[in-house]
This record gives sequence, C-alpha cells and structure tokens, in this order.
Amino acid sequence: MDLSDQVNAVQRTVGNRTLDAGEARVVTLSRCYPTDAADLWDACTNAERLPRWFAPVHGDLRLDGRYQVEGNASGTILTCDPPRSFTATWEFGGRVSWIELTITAEGSDNARMQLDHIALVDDDMWPQYGPGAVGIGWDLALLGLAIHLVSGAAVPDEFREEEWSTTGEGRDYIRGAGEGWYVAQLASGEDEGVARRSADNSIAFFRGDPPPS
Repeated sequence: MDLSDQVNAVQRTVGNRTLDAGEARVVTLSRCYPTDAADLWDACTNAERLPRWFAPVHGDLRLDGRYQVEGNASGTILTCDPPRSFTATWEFGGRVSWIELTITAEGSDNARMQLDHIALVDDDMWPQYGPGAVGIGWDLALLGLAIHLVSGAAVPDEFREEEWSTTGEGRDYIRGAGEGWYVAQLASGEDEGVARRSADNSIAFFRGDPPPS
C-alpha cells in the first residue's frame, strides 16, 4: 500500500455540537472502502473480525450492552440501527466522550464509513493536542481497516507493533495524518498558531518523540 494515498483517502473535519451535557467539539473522519455496506458494517461490529484490524472487543455487543476495547476504552452502546449506524459512549482515562459510526453505500461496490468522536469543550486534552488527540489514533485504525478489507486477513504484526509508529513508514503516516488534522482545525476557524502547536504536539506524542519546545 502507498501510505500517502491512505492518508489522503481520509476526509477530516472539526466542528461543534450542543449536547444536553453542554457544548462539545466533534472530530470527524470519513473514508470510502472497496466493499459493500453489509461487509463494512460486519467488519466494524463483528467481535470475530474486530481483532483482525482494530483490537479485541469484549462484552455484550448489543443495544444497552457494555463493551471493553482491550487495552483501551470501554463504554455503553446507546443506539444501534444495523447495518447503518450505532452510537456509544467512549470512556477512557476518567473522561467520557461519545462515538457515532455511520455506514452508507456508494454504488454496489463501495461503502463509506463516517466516524464522529464527540467530546465536551472542557476536555483538558484539547488545548494541548487539538483534534489529533483522538484523530490520529482513529487514522491508524482506519488504515488497519483498509488493510483488512483489501487482504481479507488480519493486519500483519509489523503494523501492530509499537515500533511501527516510531520508525520509517509509521512516522511518515502519523505526520501525514497530523498535517491533515492541522488543515481541518484551520478550516474550522482556529487560529493558525494554535492549530500548528496542536498538530506538532499530537504528532510528537503518537511518534514517541519528545514534546516540541
């Protein structure tokens, strides 16, 4: 795979939403995949397929069920409308945010996945890392999904190992994703200096580099 093509295949936007809990920021990723909507839904919700590209997900994967992503977040499934959409809480590090996944067919041979990650504006990660705090992590997941859907197999071990993110192609991919979030944050109306600092901080974090001076 040409990783620059993979970075550019993702559409990224940053927006706002008013929730009952207060004002929130919305980080959105959207990507078209060469498969039909039913298969894309299955790849994103089937507990047997999720470990092949994302991570093992344990729990009760149904409406109102609790889930646990191995080594990552947990949450509750709030809505589920197969094979089109689901929403869930995303509980990690003592903070609660929300995810919304929507799948739409684009012709008979392609389908689009849109992922919205929604966090209240009092999230203390945003001032330092901006949308890249969650965005780059989801970019890496979308890359894994692309590899799985093209190959039909599990993502190779070299893409899963921590060293991949800190050397060679992994560093380039994270840089490209981070620059994509810089552009998206600028387009949302953010100050250029703030967007640049956020992107540099999030790129350094995911690549395992020291924080920028």
